[in-house]
Parts: sequence; structure tokens; C-alpha cells
Amino acid sequence: MDFLKINGAYGEGGGQIIRSAITLSCITKQPIHIENIRKNRKIPGLKPQHLSAIKILKKISDSKVIGDKIGSTELKFIPGEIQNSKSFEDVGTAGSISLILQVLIPIVAISQKKLEIIIKGGTDVQWSPTMYYTQHILKETYSKMGINFSLELKKRGYYPKGNGEIKLEINPSNVKSISLTKRKTNQVNILCTFSKISNEKIENEVKRIKEKLVNENFVVKVEIKEQEALDSGASLLVYSIDENSIVGIDALFDKKTQSFDIDLDEFLEDQAVDENLADMIIVPASLAKGKTTFQIKKITKHLETNLFVTSKISGCKYGVGKLPNGFEVIIEGISYSSIK
Repeated sequence: MDFLKINGAYGEGGGQIIRSAITLSCITKQPIHIENIRKNRKIPGLKPQHLSAIKILKKISDSKVIGDKIGSTELKFIPGEIQNSKSFEDVGTAGSISLILQVLIPIVAISQKKLEIIIKGGTDVQWSPTMYYTQHILKETYSKMGINFSLELKKRGYYPKGNGEIKLEINPSNVKSISLTKRKTNQVNILCTFSKISNEKIENEVKRIKEKLVNENFVVKVEIKEQEALDSGASLLVYSIDENSIVGIDALFDKKTQSFDIDLDEFLEDQAVDENLADMIIVPASLAKGKTTFQIKKITKHLETNLFVTSKISGCKYGVGKLPNGFEVIIEGISYSSIK
């Protein structure tokens, strides 16, 4: 069998390479062999959160996988045919549901299939987009790109016990290119949810963040909800959306500092998408018809790595141009119609 080899240590060398490679492998039907997985990390190899998505894919597509075990530094993935499916999955403890959705949504939608799935695990955990980010930023972006899904939060799940739950429905979609150039709106939303933390403490934190935004001439709308979870925790999203931009920044409540660990300066920068969203656009853009363009303040190692891996598997072309206040990324998709 002809495997396309991917160096898992390239660039940023983390889990994003695995997620992007497997997603594109499933859609393009290209078998892949990922080597040196997380080679430069303190504990190399696959971790449970990487295996959760693979486990679900094996179930809904009859894909064949070699090396799918914790600590493995090599993985061979032979994609099968995605099927219309209904499923229930428990990823255990606080394994990130959001990272699983980054894989499942484009695969099922672009493969013109339908999936109904309930997933239990962590909805708001470290090193992962919060569920608010997925519900508002990712969903809005994918909707603009023609990817349709619905996401219902049934229960929050924080570290370490998790036990959160979501219901996801993915529909057959025709992916298309988009252009996001510059934020024009001054309207900003703050969404905050918390469990087993002082209401006063949360309100004071949100007030502090709102005041900084107001001082930068933004008009701010705030929504705070108390939602019961097994563990104490809180999650926050600051975002703005208009016809030319989608910018969001999220954070979890740090119990040591008793504050939200959020970098508002990143949100205030003149850009059309945020750093995390830039990563998430790459895979669907590579499969769309036409050119996707977006402006961003800086080119991160994550973004460089994702562009390289995506172009290697999909065959898309991309370019990065310098602008006075940042960079423009251009991705010329291969058009879904060309995928066999």
C-alpha cells in the first residue's frame, strides 16, 4: 500500500499535525504514515485526546489503524468509507470534546454524510478551545464556508472529572472559499459560564475585562450563566463577528490566581481572524473551490505547520504575504468535486 509519510516532528510538532492529517486522509482517501509523533515533547507519542477521535473514526468509517495506542510515536491510518451514523461516545474524565469535533465535523460534512452523536467528556479544558468558542466562533466560520452542523450543550465538564455532554448533528455540506479581511465592527460579546465559584468573584472578573474593552471604544454586551458541573470551573469567550471578520479569544478561570487567564491585547489587534481560528480554517479551505484569504497579525508556528501538512496531503497551494499591519494568508483549494 502506498502511504504518504508525514513527519510528526515538523514545525510545531504537536497534536494539530495528527488531527489535520487524519482529517484529510479520511476525505481524500489517502493512506498516511505519521512518524516522530510529538517527538520533542517531554512525554513523546500519542496521548488519550489524540486517540479519541481515531476511535470514533474507526467506528463510523471502518478505517484501519496501526499504532493507535498511548505513547506510540508512529501511526498508520488507512481510511475507509464514511457512513451515515448515530453514536454515543464517552471519552472519559476531561478529555477534550472540542478537539474531537475539529476532526469529525469537516470529515463527515465534506464527505457528504450525516452523523448524530452524543459525546461525554471535557467541554472546557486546558490546551483546547472552550465549548463557547466551538459554538460561536467555529460554527460561524464553518457556516460561512458551507459546512453545516448543530451543537447542543447538555452539560458542562471541567478538569479533572469532566462528565460534560454535547449532542452534535453534522449534515452533508458543500465546502466553499471565504474572504476575511478586516474587522469593522466595534460590537463585542462576552459570554461567561461558571460552576461552584463565587458569583461575586466571576462578576468582578467579567467587569474588569469589560472595562478594558470599553476603554478601547468597544460596545460590550455581557452574558453570565451559572451552569452546574461536577467540578468547579469557569469559562469565558470574548468575540466579535461581522461580514469581514471573526475574532474570538477564550479563557478558563485560573484557580491559583483567581482570575481569567486571558490576553486581551491579542483580541484588540487589527486582524480578521484570531490565531486559533486561522488553524481551523486551513483544512476546509484546502478542499474548497477558489481562493480563501484571511488577514492575521502574525504567522504562528502552529499555522506554518498546518499549512505545510495540509498542502502535502491535499495538494492545495498557499501563499503568505506581508502587510503593513500583519500578514495575508491565501489558500487555493483543490475543489471538493476533484476528490474521488
